Amino acid sequence: MTDRDLRYWLALKFTEGVGNIGIRNLLSAFGTAAAVFRAAREDLKRVQGINDRGARNILAFRDWRRVEREMDLASRRNVFIITAKDVLFPRYLLNIDDYPALLYVRGTLRKDDVNVAVVGSRKASTYGKYTTERLSRELALHGITVVSGLARGIDSAAHRGALMAKGGTIAVLGSGIDVIYPPEHRELYERISERGAVISEFPLETPPNAPNFPVRNRIISGMSLGVVVVEASDKSGSLITARLALEQGREVFAVPGSIDASGSRGTHKLIREGAKLIEGVNDILEEIIPQIDEAGQKRLAKEGARSARREKGETRGRPEAALDEGQMKILKMLSTKPLDPDSIIAATGLRPQDVMRTLLTLELMGFVEQLPGKRFIRKDQDV
Repeated sequence: MTDRDLRYWLALKFTEGVGNIGIRNLLSAFGTAAAVFRAAREDLKRVQGINDRGARNILAFRDWRRVEREMDLASRRNVFIITAKDVLFPRYLLNIDDYPALLYVRGTLRKDDVNVAVVGSRKASTYGKYTTERLSRELALHGITVVSGLARGIDSAAHRGALMAKGGTIAVLGSGIDVIYPPEHRELYERISERGAVISEFPLETPPNAPNFPVRNRIISGMSLGVVVVEASDKSGSLITARLALEQGREVFAVPGSIDASGSRGTHKLIREGAKLIEGVNDILEEIIPQIDEAGQKRLAKEGARSARREKGETRGRPEAALDEGQMKILKMLSTKPLDPDSIIAATGLRPQDVMRTLLTLELMGFVEQLPGKRFIRKDQDV
């Protein structure tokens, strides 16, 4: 798409009273965004979703300075703008009713990506973050791109898990793509941009206002084949994402938790309402893989085999001398007799979050294996 064409798309985006559905119908009626601005008022009003006010606003549009500034800012901030007609526009997103007309992108989108969303509470427990990182890492190792919202808690753990596996991940923002929220995730934002993409439908410099996030959530679910909810209170925004996913015909998965934890109420509610209870990555894959065409399945199989070889090469023979004091303290406790995290926490005196993160690190390094029931054993490094 030329800059001239993009100017008219942005002009439609900035025209009050013309939403995403209106833009789609206008393009269907007139062929190009430029032709919309040459149309007669009565012809515009015949388009579904465009009333008299919307037609008048289109014909009265003169804010080309804003359009030029937006394009200049995008260029200077290493952001590119794609339209719904672009080959890189997420293909599953086109299947929802109100898909965005434009997306701002920082990083790299791939047209053949297979996406799964992983979302949950901002006030995540240690268990929730550990489980999220593990599931996201394993999805990435199978060639799945992990989609989430860059928020605190479960979202950031989902991105980190995919990055641990050197896999792809996409962050969907509820602000302008140049407004990093929360601000402490700047480094994570940069890493995601390098390994995948950060995207937003909001114009540059849009602040992270509360109404933006439910709007953002429809993109998270819409561009994914399924949504995994790890932890959520009974009023969590993640339940909105799950509801949107169901409306969009997507799979919904939920991770069970303790009956005493407030973060389990939302996920248990989803399970009661028909979400699939998951205990591991295979529970997700067996629902997702059949939805992918043969070429996509072959690509994922190839990516999974490549990741397995890379993991094996990176962990084989790794010396214990590379471990820090906390890692060695936990590793020395482990043997072929399974131990649960509570026993390790009690014996070491370490904080629960430190123990869970260290166990995940040791597992990634090939020193530890997790057994069903969240029990851990020491892995033979000579195998």
